[in-house]
Amino acid sequence: MLLRATVHRPVKPGCCAAEDGDMRHASAPLSIRQQIGPLLRRYAPAMLLVLFYLYCLASPAIGQEFAKADPIRIEAAILRNFARYVTWPHHAFKDTHLAWRICILGDDPFGQVLEKTFEGRTEQGRSFQVFRAETLEELPPCQIVFIAYQDAAKRRAVLELLKKQPVLTVSAAPDFLQEGGIIRFKVTDRVEMSVNLDQARSSSLKIQTKMLEVSREVLENGIVRRLR
Repeated sequence: MLLRATVHRPVKPGCCAAEDGDMRHASAPLSIRQQIGPLLRRYAPAMLLVLFYLYCLASPAIGQEFAKADPIRIEAAILRNFARYVTWPHHAFKDTHLAWRICILGDDPFGQVLEKTFEGRTEQGRSFQVFRAETLEELPPCQIVFIAYQDAAKRRAVLELLKKQPVLTVSAAPDFLQEGGIIRFKVTDRVEMSVNLDQARSSSLKIQTKMLEVSREVLENGIVRRLR
């Protein structure tokens, strides 16, 4: 028979007895939950951001680690994944089999990277098509329009024409949200994304919570809120 001796220690000031009889001092090490809880609350948005962009890069067309990837390829992957994290109204498509139309206005910063990124990919049962043009009139109806104009007046003119249509407008321009665009994102040594919820709702688009959680700024009710 195995006997186990129990040692009774006096309770010192500042100590408390746990329900199981253990004696725990107030200065004892914190539990794992207590240690990592504040860290999770503090860094959860950053971790979500990393996971979001790692998902964007989880593609044979990309095939590189996030830290080593070309910024243009990261931007192309993010552009593709907007089709997953934004919800369009049914009337944005003429039929159930119509492909996603990704359109570039102005000087295309992506080149053939877009075709490689979208090649063989589908989202919600739809494939992808890429269109490029200098003017909006030259483009077919699009679900996503990346506005590459350097001229702010030209960007505002296009946004005015699209503001009531179910079109996700995207650009890297610093003042894009204030001009009436929906998503502004830019990849340098890090990824920055901002969302104009007011304009998204005006265009009958729903931005999923996952995207808002990884955004740096959100414009809502005319007010820009800094989230990260």
